[in-house]
Amino acid sequence: MTLIQAIIVALRGLTVNKMRSSLTMLGIVIGVGAVISLMSIGKGAEAAITTRIEGLGTNLLFVRPGAVTDGRVRSDLGTRASLTMEDAKAIADIQRAPSVALVAPQSTTRSQVLAGGLNTRTQVVGVTPEYQEVRKSDVAYGEFISRADQTSRAKVVVLGSNVAELLFGDSSPLGQRVRVQRYQMKVIGVLESKGGSGFGFSDDVVLIPLSTFQTGFNHQRTSRGEQVVQVINIQAMDQDLMEAAKLEITDILRERHRLVGDDDFFITSQEDMIGAMTDITDMMTMFLGSIAAISLLVGGIGIMKIMLFSVTERIREIGIRKAVGAKRRDILAQFLIEATTLSLTGGLIGVILGWVTSRLISGLNIGGQPFETVVSPGIVLLAFSVAAAIGLFFGIYPASRASRLNPIEALRHE
Repeated sequence: MTLIQAIIVALRGLTVNKMRSSLTMLGIVIGVGAVISLMSIGKGAEAAITTRIEGLGTNLLFVRPGAVTDGRVRSDLGTRASLTMEDAKAIADIQRAPSVALVAPQSTTRSQVLAGGLNTRTQVVGVTPEYQEVRKSDVAYGEFISRADQTSRAKVVVLGSNVAELLFGDSSPLGQRVRVQRYQMKVIGVLESKGGSGFGFSDDVVLIPLSTFQTGFNHQRTSRGEQVVQVINIQAMDQDLMEAAKLEITDILRERHRLVGDDDFFITSQEDMIGAMTDITDMMTMFLGSIAAISLLVGGIGIMKIMLFSVTERIREIGIRKAVGAKRRDILAQFLIEATTLSLTGGLIGVILGWVTSRLISGLNIGGQPFETVVSPGIVLLAFSVAAAIGLFFGIYPASRASRLNPIEALRHE
């Protein structure tokens, strides 16, 4: 019997009991649909996080203080007052760090911000003019903090879009006054909306000149009298110069801090952040996919059960086919094709169901942010391939059992 003939016989056998075949496929349909929809959620989360990290700027390095060590007790990273404005100026020296393009130190605190009868608690960030380019903080209207504002310790603020909307609604905040702690400050600009990120919401910030921040919000200095900063944002000249920039920055800071042992600072990059978050989202995606794959396993067991029932039900038919010349491989092929057809058809319907489900989920507002899903060809191919493999695997035993039936005993079966 040719392959085409085997397929025709198998399809005829499946269409005899349409309802039973449909119910058998249902487990595969649900399993494939669940795998695609859940894995698309994981891939969507990964894409969103990557986009938001890349939205922080390009070719970025972040220098943060190390940990405070008191005897054998070590505090969290970032608690040591080891970075200063003078460090940032030294890194910005093109002669000492030729791989560095721009340097933007910053310090951050949380504070209540009031305007009229409205208020909100948000991040207040002291920045220099370079921060705008390094961190892609473009203004929607108004202007950014200028060199003159930094030099004169001006009491001016640039509001994140969410803060501006919360405090001023639809009216323009430009020229208006907001109170930050005990200081009245003039609004000179509003940032373009970036959306949320895993590192705080960039729209929920208030930017002020770093000199103003150090004067009014944080008077901390080192033992040498230098003004402390919390982070130094650095933009490398080129992607290929990121490692060179790291080495230059390390050499400068170790020399300035007169270090002979471990560093009192640490340097991370966008690639480090993206890599760490991708590892987490990949684990989440595989976890979600594994949970959904249980449905596929149940569907495969359902196929085996129905195929075993079908073999028992059609013993006499198998006997007649063997009596008129059908070989063992013909019977084996017939039942394997039936099982594989059930799984492939269910897989195809499941792919469509999973895609539709992911489209329905995509765009939902979760935590104030639109959530996007990503259905990649790899996910579809994986789910469809697993469905086909499950049909083949769980169909082998029933098909083998059918092919081994003795034709004489089969013909006597009632």
